[in-house]
Amino acid sequence: MTPRLDFSDWWGKDARRGTPVVVTMENPNYSVVEIDGPDSAFRPVEKSRGKNAKQVTWVLLLKAHRAVGCVAWLATVLWALLGTIKKRLIFRQGVAMESEKTWKGKLLFRIIKVFLVTSLAILAFEVVAYFKGWHYFQNPNLHIPRTSDFQGLLHMVYVAWLTFRADYIAPVIQALSKFCVALFLIQSADRMVLSLGCFWIKYKKIKPRIDGDPFKLDDVEGSGYEYPMVLVQIPMCNEREVYEQSISAVCQIDWPKDRLLIQVLDDSDDESIQCLIKAEVYKWSQRGINIIYRHRLVRTGYKAGNLKSAMSCDYVKSYEFVAIFDADFQPNPDFLKQTVPHFKGDPDLGLVQARWAYVNKDENLLTRLQNINLCFHFEVEQQVNGVFLNFFGFNGTAGVWRIKALEDSGGWLERTTVEDMDIAVRAHLNGWKFIYLNDVKVLCELPESYEAYRKQQHRWHSGPMQLFRLCLPAVITSKISIWKKANLLLLFFLLRKLILPFYSFTLFCIILPLTMFVPEAELPMWVICYVPVCMSFLNILPAPKSFPFIVPYLLFENTMSVTKFNAMISGLFQLGSSYEWIVTKKAGRASESDLLAIAESDSKAVNQPLIHKVSSESELSELNHLKEQIESTSPPAKKINKIYRKELTLAFLLLTASVRSLLAAQGVHFYFLLFQGVTFLLVGLDLIGEQMS
Repeated sequence: MTPRLDFSDWWGKDARRGTPVVVTMENPNYSVVEIDGPDSAFRPVEKSRGKNAKQVTWVLLLKAHRAVGCVAWLATVLWALLGTIKKRLIFRQGVAMESEKTWKGKLLFRIIKVFLVTSLAILAFEVVAYFKGWHYFQNPNLHIPRTSDFQGLLHMVYVAWLTFRADYIAPVIQALSKFCVALFLIQSADRMVLSLGCFWIKYKKIKPRIDGDPFKLDDVEGSGYEYPMVLVQIPMCNEREVYEQSISAVCQIDWPKDRLLIQVLDDSDDESIQCLIKAEVYKWSQRGINIIYRHRLVRTGYKAGNLKSAMSCDYVKSYEFVAIFDADFQPNPDFLKQTVPHFKGDPDLGLVQARWAYVNKDENLLTRLQNINLCFHFEVEQQVNGVFLNFFGFNGTAGVWRIKALEDSGGWLERTTVEDMDIAVRAHLNGWKFIYLNDVKVLCELPESYEAYRKQQHRWHSGPMQLFRLCLPAVITSKISIWKKANLLLLFFLLRKLILPFYSFTLFCIILPLTMFVPEAELPMWVICYVPVCMSFLNILPAPKSFPFIVPYLLFENTMSVTKFNAMISGLFQLGSSYEWIVTKKAGRASESDLLAIAESDSKAVNQPLIHKVSSESELSELNHLKEQIESTSPPAKKINKIYRKELTLAFLLLTASVRSLLAAQGVHFYFLLFQGVTFLLVGLDLIGEQMS
């Protein structure tokens, strides 16, 4: 056997070999190192040794350079922010002021302005008291001086303010803050329970499954899966940016052509967009796809009216299921094969809902923050409710309905702007079950501008309150169990749709800054720091790559509470803006795989043999020529950023409260108010999301 030479065994022995050597260098720039044995050179050297004064000086200079660079970066950011404030707020360059269309919006803005003016007046008063030496800030339990102690009119007014504040203002704020904190804790407990339910689902690997492979043919002829008749609907309205990729994705769904019909439900009022969509539909129909184009002359009821009109066609009676995709959704070819088989053997199943995925989630900070919210909604809320309750809110798209369930529940109604939630609640009251598939994802697009996102959130939060008022009698008189009624009313509507925006706006945007001027009602540390951070941590768990954005997410959610509170009040009291439906603007982005699929399908279409009559070629060329002419002549829409007055006013209110907190040396309160105020300022100046100017 070859001898094993392992010199590390020799070095590992305790016996030391060799003669100790001392190396001395005359140059003071070098250190002195003693080598005692062969292994001494490989031992770690103490940090305190081997450093002279010159090296320490270089380390200090390096650290100072880094500190100066950090300060310079902060100064640059601050200077840029001040420049933007000057440009947008003072000179109004490239921006437009947000217009309030209802008296309710103007009233809320006036109330916030009153709070701001009052806070500024109190702050001025407190600053004067601070420099006068009335050290209330160091002692919140300051003894109020007697009449004999008065040293002037200003001091007398200040003492009168302290008395009035302690006797009349503080009790009201304390009562309201305790109520909001109680709601906050209840909602946090609900989030905790949902998260635990999601962990249990992951641990037990619970998910809806299909028995066997329904598309695998057996030996006996005709004993394989019988493909049911499926209707696919694509409702759209002035969707110039996304209509092409949506129609292309749906037309490539893997399903027998004779058992699939695609309806393109176009509500566009722009004739040029109508021509473009017609040309796209005609192109796919020439390739053998069973697709039709529908346009309503009377456009009432928004999306619900569009779907209701399409379901009234006589040929719909031949179909068993209907799949719905909004104009920016791009399903995979196997979407129907992953969803429709779940209906087999379960006649009580009315809906199969798929998850959303996003092609532009990393486009900007706004899309990243939206991704956090929606990941929690689908991964936690929808999945837990689907597994344990067989009920959740239909997301309006990327789902398959049993047509019998739609008809049994009364069909699409035009009474609210959340027709998807409306039909889901009515189907649940009629005993239909829902299934959510977290593994089946459909690509879509997130709003990239704050204006589009704000309008979308207004509709999503005003509609549920509008629906709550309308369906409350039906829920109470329904035949479902009492615990399902409680879940529907207390959790689904009140807690998650009403209480959340109410306490978030009232507690963090109104009460917290007011407590800086009324220290008797000061909020505890755990309310403004510990619990919100824990809840944000839970919300961000389904999107682990977004952990660096946990602080911006917390601040932005508080900022959005203004819009959500405004929308909730609008829907609850049936105000004008609750019926407003504005189509969310899209950029028309597609993933790389989608672009490759479209290119591949186009190449196949060119190479396939012609099976249609020759007259269709001239018609198709004319439509393509018209499409190119419209796209070349249509001027680009001019886009500008907006200034949002309510957000700006709240920004100044919070910054004013942060100054008061600084005088009182309240650390966490000061930083929270400062950063929250800056966030409101950025949002109010429309500096988050897509920048137009």
